[in-house]
Amino acid sequence: MEQPAATYQVLGAAIRTRRKHLGLSIAECAGAAGISRPYLNQLELGKRHRMGPGTYLGLRRALDLPATDTRLLVATTPRKERDHAGRHEDPPDRDARP
Repeated sequence: MEQPAATYQVLGAAIRTRRKHLGLSIAECAGAAGISRPYLNQLELGKRHRMGPGTYLGLRRALDLPATDTRLLVATTPRKERDHAGRHEDPPDRDARP
């Protein structure tokens, strides 16, 4: 079973775009999400980037987004595989000579 993320890294511009699309003020959106207006403002301005799962869920609901919608989230890159010693494995260098 997959555990929820400890925090979600969010895109402030995407939050603001969605909020404005719905015609919500910062105060209305923050109230519906259960967060403070200054906190939402900091998220939208990019001064804060992370949210806990409960807070993210409240914001997603306030912005009328289904659980499968990821437009508010920063895209993550896959982690590099680790070898048995715990070191990162990089793909072999094509230009390396034996």
